[in-house]
Amino acid sequence: MAINEAFLSDRVDTIFGTQFNQRDGKVVPTTEDVALKDGAVKIEAAFLYADLAGSAKLSKTCPWTTTAKIIRAFLDCTTRLIIKHGGAVRSFDGDRVMGVFMGDSKNSNASICGREIHWTVRKIIHPAAHKQFASIRDNGFEIRHGVGIDVGEVRAVRSGIRDNNDLIWIGKAASFSAKLSDLRDPGNHTYVSSRTYSRLSAEAKLLEGKNMWTSTTFSFAGETETVYKTSHWKKP
Repeated sequence: MAINEAFLSDRVDTIFGTQFNQRDGKVVPTTEDVALKDGAVKIEAAFLYADLAGSAKLSKTCPWTTTAKIIRAFLDCTTRLIIKHGGAVRSFDGDRVMGVFMGDSKNSNASICGREIHWTVRKIIHPAAHKQFASIRDNGFEIRHGVGIDVGEVRAVRSGIRDNNDLIWIGKAASFSAKLSDLRDPGNHTYVSSRTYSRLSAEAKLLEGKNMWTSTTFSFAGETETVYKTSHWKKP
């Protein structure tokens, strides 16, 4: 089959003319749960993005094997912590992973997970990398990361072609949490939206009776939003 202008134009017209067959989801959907032709699953969920900071500098500074091992360690530990707290991993993008949390405790579970990722990076991954790899020690490289969390109504839609497709997530919570994970404020590595913060349990919000979170502002899609950050990690 020739892939030319006429064929591609026909595909765009077909896609633009799609009438989605939407259903409500009770669990985090997998790719196989959503029809490629016209499927859409609506869920209310908390999205957590965890992003390894400075990977471009890491690749430039260190041997590729060192870079690969550090990224693998970060993704391995982060994935395990997401699953531990009831989340489902649904996307990897280079040095970034996305977790989706549903249920009554989704916001608190995601935020506690974020704080445990912080502890793991600072207390396990960075010290181990500093000990193991001369290129980390000699260049004074610090392994750091960012976690962003937001909650809301999102649609999962399957995109791509046969044998080459995956879910895409349509809704503010997915995109806003990804942007929050890009924030770099020394010491503060877990950011949550005001929507997430307002639904945190006492366990997720307070430490020895004091609020662990401080408010700040963040510009997104032309609007300024209040978000909350914390420097308090939590040992898994």
